[in-house]
Amino acid sequence: MQGLLEGRVAIITGGNSGIGRATALRFAEEGARVVIAARREAQGQDVLGEIKRAGGEAIFVRTDVSRPTEVEAMVARTVEAYGRLDCAFNNAGVALGHGLIHETTVEDWDRTVDVNLKGVWLCMKYEIAQMVTQSGGAIVNNSSTAGLVGYEDGAIYTASKYGVTGLTTSVALQYATKGIRVNAVCPGWIRLPVTREGDAEPEERESQAVRETPMRRMASVEEVAEAVVWLCSDKASFVTGVAMPVDGGLVAR
Repeated sequence: MQGLLEGRVAIITGGNSGIGRATALRFAEEGARVVIAARREAQGQDVLGEIKRAGGEAIFVRTDVSRPTEVEAMVARTVEAYGRLDCAFNNAGVALGHGLIHETTVEDWDRTVDVNLKGVWLCMKYEIAQMVTQSGGAIVNNSSTAGLVGYEDGAIYTASKYGVTGLTTSVALQYATKGIRVNAVCPGWIRLPVTREGDAEPEERESQAVRETPMRRMASVEEVAEAVVWLCSDKASFVTGVAMPVDGGLVAR
């Protein structure tokens, strides 16, 4: 039985850990040839090994998505290796600048926007340039429930993710007649080894997450990966411009 992404070529940014790693593994299971793009090479090579040991095909391309030359090279390397680009999950992101806005730093703002928003824009810029030459493709951007509703603790992160949601819907409209679908996933609380960088009380934060989520649990990274796979597959052939919550009902509340 053929996989949902059989024979397709996919880029996963931030594919070395968390949601990105889970998605890279699922894409490979569904028959895609996977390009893992990330900054930390050792972790990326680990994921590459997992895919190859399972019989999949993949390469690693060291990429900082905030740097235009590196993003352009990422797409060029993909085409060099596999001849085309069919899917992309623009997932790389950071979570900085928590707390009151007057106590946050310019450095936190710059780094958050550079990676979370500029990075998604750069990825789409070069991915779509290739997809246009092929007359089609599917892109999923990783936004957040913080790209749909405000969060008291995390104004900078929220601003960047609202930007991702807006960019996704606008670009989807630009390419709706060109065979290129553009959507976003908006994860809620995700179970990770560390819920957020610098979190001193992960157990307390997990309890808060469970209380806030109507389904009374956190999501696994694999559950987000399943949504990305579906959005990139032909099963979602009439779906574009969607910011899909994967949040156990959090936004609905």
